Amino acid sequence: MTGDSVDDGNMNDPLRARVVGLLAREELAKLSGIEFLTGLRDATLPAPPFSESAALWPVSAELGRVVFDANPSRRFYNPMGIVHGGWIAMLLDTAMGCAVHSALEPGQLYTTIEMRTVFVKQVVEELGTLRCEGVLLHRGGRIAGAEGKVFDRAGTLLAYGSETCLIVESSSKK
Repeated sequence: MTGDSVDDGNMNDPLRARVVGLLAREELAKLSGIEFLTGLRDATLPAPPFSESAALWPVSAELGRVVFDANPSRRFYNPMGIVHGGWIAMLLDTAMGCAVHSALEPGQLYTTIEMRTVFVKQVVEELGTLRCEGVLLHRGGRIAGAEGKVFDRAGTLLAYGSETCLIVESSSKK
């Protein structure tokens, strides 16, 4: 494992004082998808580097379903004064991809090959913490599909999407 401790002084950030880094490919290849995601959720494995800057973290991980919380902030605003759609798409991609990852065997990895996102309502910092749920729809031998939804604290749907992932064998497994 390689990583650094995160402590940006924000006492409300769930990533505060977490180790951020990457698990060695050889170690990753030994874990099933759900073992890996449970380790991320429980902070027994390092949070991936992008999660620190993206302000998102896993709160639930089970076979076929993963939930993330995320904090929209002004640092993600586009010129129109709302959160950039790319941040919302990244949140959906993370949850949907992890739903696929939850069903992988040790030595398997995935990569997103297609994604569709629909934006229902604008997102601003004042909405507070958002919840994004990814659900596995299908897992075949090489292709898997998932859907995702983003909600505010009141349960209002803000965006939804679907994606297709390619399942591959880790080069560390061979």
